[in-house]
Amino acid sequence: MNVHEYQGKEILRKYGVTTPRGIPCFSVDEAMAAAEELGGNVWVVKAQIHAGGRGKGGGVKVATNKEQLREYADAILGMQLVTPQTGPEGKLVNRLYIEEGADIADELYVGALVDRETQKVVLMCSSEGGMDIEEVAEATPEKILKIFVDPTTGLDRAEAKDVCAKIGIPDVAIEEGADFLEGLYQAFVASDASLAEINPLVVTGDNRVVALDAKFNIDSNALYRQEEIVAYRDLTEEDANEIEASKWGLSYISLDGNIGCLVNGAGLAMATMDIIQLYGGEPANFLDVGGGANKEQVTEAFKIMLANPKVEGILVNIFGGIMQCDVIAEGIVAAAKEVGLSVPLVVRLEGTNVKQGRAILDQSDVKLQTATTMADAAEKIAAAVKA
Repeated sequence: MNVHEYQGKEILRKYGVTTPRGIPCFSVDEAMAAAEELGGNVWVVKAQIHAGGRGKGGGVKVATNKEQLREYADAILGMQLVTPQTGPEGKLVNRLYIEEGADIADELYVGALVDRETQKVVLMCSSEGGMDIEEVAEATPEKILKIFVDPTTGLDRAEAKDVCAKIGIPDVAIEEGADFLEGLYQAFVASDASLAEINPLVVTGDNRVVALDAKFNIDSNALYRQEEIVAYRDLTEEDANEIEASKWGLSYISLDGNIGCLVNGAGLAMATMDIIQLYGGEPANFLDVGGGANKEQVTEAFKIMLANPKVEGILVNIFGGIMQCDVIAEGIVAAAKEVGLSVPLVVRLEGTNVKQGRAILDQSDVKLQTATTMADAAEKIAAAVKA
């Protein structure tokens, strides 16, 4: 689950990380009132969408007077903001963040993520703030310094201070820089984040260390214990089909292809998408119905896949362990009839009660093809959508 910048900054402030003052707004009038409340004579108007690169797309503007502020707020609110991370379709801006201006002396980068190899949280720090960290890693990897944090002992203070000095934080602000890294680490762990990125982290003219931006991705598997963060969820930023799938306990992600995939188990789903591509097809989605799907869930899965106008065929690939093949076959037949299926359907069943399941499919009046292997299934559906 992603959160907006201003929500990420709320998380950071709970752990002592300094951020500029700001106010979220949903209208131009609210933006004007926010500037009045913040005071000063410089404000930053920021589009709030779940994507980076907002400044490159015109979604971040600095206003030096109230007339400019109104102009920028009016232009950004409601715009279809296109950034390197949104794709060409962009994202609609439904909310703004009005923030006080900052006296920026230097821009740096810090981020936290889970390193699977060491099974630790790694803090990545760089002097190259304001740039895409992927570009820095490719062009100048030596400018990225890493701290691997032992979860049993926490962040080593001496190591944090050393890295702060190496990325350019002045001596007078080293202690504050170490405090910043410690707060970021604590926020990352406490919020069950999978990514926390501060780009840029700035050193101000009076040597304060401030988070000028905040990007948080929260591990969806941990949301059951993150009540406050769940309240941050912005459904307007999410795919409507993904939202609907979550209501039915289905794991669904939209993709760009034309072959809908209904599979049980994440590993099998990934393998299914791979083999579809091997046979010249393109998957339209990742859809894992889990180990115990019922007829209603299968029907909803079909509806969700077919809500995507790009879908020209569906491949069902089920390995019945806990899930019985006869039960899933009944669900497939019922779902196909209920939705009035009009695109090619290929079904491959294997596992518990597979003979009964195949018999149900063979005896139904639903137009479909059966397959015995994954390769057979992928080849058949790829050919069917090309026909």
